[in-house]
Amino acid sequence: MKRISVDIGGTFTDCFFVWDDTYIEAKALTTHHNLALGFNEALDLACERAGLDRETALSGVDSVRYATTLGTNALIERKGPRVGAIVTHGFEDTIPLSRGRGYGEGLDYSMQQNMPAAERPEPLVPRALIRSVKERINSAGKVVASLREEDVRNVVRELMDAGAEAIVVSLTNATENPVHELKIQEILLEEYPSHELGAVPVLLGHQVSGRKGEYVRATSTIVDAFLHEIMFHALSQLSNNLRESGYTKPMLVNHNSGGMAQMNSTDALQTIHSGPIAGVGAAEHLANSTNIGSVISTDMGGTSFDIGLVPEGGVKHYDFMPTIDRWLVSVPMVHLDTLGAGGGSIASYDRIHQSVKIGPESAGSNPGPACYDRGGLKPTVTDADLLLGYLDPDNYANGYIKLNPKRSVFAIEETLCDEMDMDVLDIAKLIKNSVDEQMAIGIGKELRVRGYLPEDFTMLAYGGNGPLHACGIARHVGITRVLVPPFSSVFSACGAGNMQQLHFHERGTHITMYNATTRALYDDYDAFNEIVEDLEARGREDLRRQGFDAEDVKYRLELDMRYGNQLLTQAVTLDINRMNGVGDVLQMIKTFGDVYSHRFGSNCAAPEAGIRVNTVRVASYVEGDTVNFESLTDGGERAVPEAVGERRVHFVDVEGAIDTPVYNHNALTADAVIPGPAIVTTENTTFLVEPGWHLEPTEQGAVWLLQD
Repeated sequence: MKRISVDIGGTFTDCFFVWDDTYIEAKALTTHHNLALGFNEALDLACERAGLDRETALSGVDSVRYATTLGTNALIERKGPRVGAIVTHGFEDTIPLSRGRGYGEGLDYSMQQNMPAAERPEPLVPRALIRSVKERINSAGKVVASLREEDVRNVVRELMDAGAEAIVVSLTNATENPVHELKIQEILLEEYPSHELGAVPVLLGHQVSGRKGEYVRATSTIVDAFLHEIMFHALSQLSNNLRESGYTKPMLVNHNSGGMAQMNSTDALQTIHSGPIAGVGAAEHLANSTNIGSVISTDMGGTSFDIGLVPEGGVKHYDFMPTIDRWLVSVPMVHLDTLGAGGGSIASYDRIHQSVKIGPESAGSNPGPACYDRGGLKPTVTDADLLLGYLDPDNYANGYIKLNPKRSVFAIEETLCDEMDMDVLDIAKLIKNSVDEQMAIGIGKELRVRGYLPEDFTMLAYGGNGPLHACGIARHVGITRVLVPPFSSVFSACGAGNMQQLHFHERGTHITMYNATTRALYDDYDAFNEIVEDLEARGREDLRRQGFDAEDVKYRLELDMRYGNQLLTQAVTLDINRMNGVGDVLQMIKTFGDVYSHRFGSNCAAPEAGIRVNTVRVASYVEGDTVNFESLTDGGERAVPEAVGERRVHFVDVEGAIDTPVYNHNALTADAVIPGPAIVTTENTTFLVEPGWHLEPTEQGAVWLLQD
């Protein structure tokens, strides 16, 4: 296997390079003005370590996989085209009004409760660029009022004259019958052919989302249209950059559904959070390969802290209607909880609580933390870690970045010391403890709200800052076992290399598997199978278009099920893809009951209320080679290795500094044990073994951090 996988984050661009049996990790600062520059720098470093030049590597690899936060940044900065929308007559205000709680979507809990200060986000489509056409299709897909062609032409011309640079078409009940949306697209292309100057992208709601619900389908399509131009040009630039260096195959793009596809089969909306979700995929692959049970994956980078769930048994956690930025959308997306807490998160004074507030603002890579000595003036988590003695100023990021402790002291003194009447080291301890506690609260909430206990999970800590804060986070949340996986500093990029080429297609539906009133089981098997066959055909065509044979395509059927009128919907992965009799219906019901009971307890299941299916989803995929994770057991005697130095280090719950042994990467052998307190500095990350913990390395570079 020869493969290049890249994950571009807010601070660092991570590269995971596979050349036969050689695995190489490399990092470079993210170049936001031109992502290809950071990509090339990280790739050149990886090639140098492999003894290859860039052209040789790119001409020899089987694929280049790419994950980016470009779409996320574009939404935050509101950098996008003027989008116009065409909706059904009478629904013109659905988009700007959103839903009753639309003011709170994308905000934290405290802001959602602050009703006097509630403000809806500035819409991506202003009211002046929304037009309606007279048409109506009912919920059964029957045309009630036909579309009038002349109305469409007038509306299209009005939007174009108003300066629309992209057109969204989202009509009522188009998921049941898309004939009117397709007709509008046809008329648009007649008026403004794609080969002529003045043509604009046209996105249809039913093609972006197959679920019912006018508002969420419209917002999904609008976000997709808003990101379309910037993603198209940026990814095309990256693709051209690869071709100039000798790479001739299609570039693959990671999706937030947990799969990937070629650029011509990727919607801009699917790239949001694709990098962190690749890390969740890698965590799932590691958990299944090594049988370590349930895992909570935590990715602490420079900008954010991402939490993903990987329960034992393969239960999938999706966000059915995730919130992206401030908008509710309707796309199947692997569940991910993101906190604004990373190494570059800025520490500020919270006047209400008279304490330190961490994030969500980040110093990013430019100018970066104050200690980077690149013009940053605000204190960050990294500045606190440096002053507490955890980081080596001359050997940070393998010497790539030299840290200046005096800048950190200045930033904390100017920003926090006078406000809090504390010295610099005490404030640094408070920053460290606050960020650890903040991330622990996020983990505990994520587990308990889904029916899990923290003590039943192994915490997977990765990202550039994950091993540095792992003990502190675990101590706060009540987890006693932390695993730092192989290639931890580029683990999300590693996950991108493991992703399968996969497409999700889904359809919103109302199927009553068990009718509690009539006590009857569902028996329209042909109708159910017809839906599944249609979704499989769409996935098969996607993959055939990318060069795969139809016989290589595999399918996984998933249903979103619930008891009666419960709001909670549970995704259920099935072992069968067709319904051919009452036995299959009972098997689906049993699978749902088992998953539900495992998650919430057997006494919570309520089949007597009825069992319903809201969505039918088919994952179409082609299996490929993956990175091999070796066993995490060692079975031998362990001994304490020899330290390479000593450093005065400050810990949160300890008065004064402690003379702490320092080890390098040579100490991370499978027969070693390192008792805390200790620091282990490697090429790409730093392990902090706090008092009361010890470190046990394993084969292939994985490291256990265990509470004594």
